[in-house]
Amino acid sequence: MSSRLPPAALSLRQVFLLRQQVLGLYRRMLRAVRQIPDPADRRYMEDWVRGEFKRNKEATDEVTVRMMITQGQRQVQGLEISLQLAKS
Repeated sequence: MSSRLPPAALSLRQVFLLRQQVLGLYRRMLRAVRQIPDPADRRYMEDWVRGEFKRNKEATDEVTVRMMITQGQRQVQGLEISLQLAKS
């Protein structure tokens, strides 16, 4: 038997802050995707971004959400760097 306690509910402030981070990441990703020159690639990436956020919108565990935010930030940073290199 595990003595592990169920996760505590997030406070309203925590929910608000996480929501703001997620929405900011979503907007940053879509802005980066708009810089993709090929229309077919751009559309594919827009659909992928929207799909990933929809697929994970029911996540409520704080650790999981923070992990997904960190992973998304790394992905968008990589995309931004690739797009900058492609322009130069």
